[in-house]
Amino acid sequence: MADRLGFAAAAELAEWGGWPALQELGESADPFEVAAVGGVWRPKDRHFGVLLDGRVVAHSGLVVAPVEVGGRRFEVAGIGGVLVSPHWRGHGLARAVVAAALDAARADGLEFAMLFCLPDRAPLYARLGWAALPGPVTAEQPEGPEAVRLGAMWTGLVPGALWPEGGAVRLHSLPF
Repeated sequence: MADRLGFAAAAELAEWGGWPALQELGESADPFEVAAVGGVWRPKDRHFGVLLDGRVVAHSGLVVAPVEVGGRRFEVAGIGGVLVSPHWRGHGLARAVVAAALDAARADGLEFAMLFCLPDRAPLYARLGWAALPGPVTAEQPEGPEAVRLGAMWTGLVPGALWPEGGAVRLHSLPF
């Protein structure tokens, strides 16, 4: 079903073209503007998009990743690859693709979602109900665990979900 502008509702994509598709969507070799941050990032396992005339104009990805906080180990829905075509920003498409990924994570029984973002993107996610993680995040890298040099945020996927106390977050995965 399309909205008044012709956008299809956000839905899981049966096929996704990976990094080249993200570069095309963002019209940039570095569509997330994080090349200077460095590090190896985990490809997403599931992809969600908004289509316009059969073309993806907004995307988000989802992985399930193990984390440890304050001695408690659990899985989170890792949200990443959130990107909207420069021509269609400001129409709520980021909200739509992130919501589709979170709905899938909820259906999978996950309690929390987590993402990484540049500081200038944090206000967008805060408006969508995300909160900054209180401590640093360490994640896997080919050379061993390293601090992630981006902000990290979380949101609850079930009523009353509270991020565990304990400060530092250890992501037992590549960052997403």
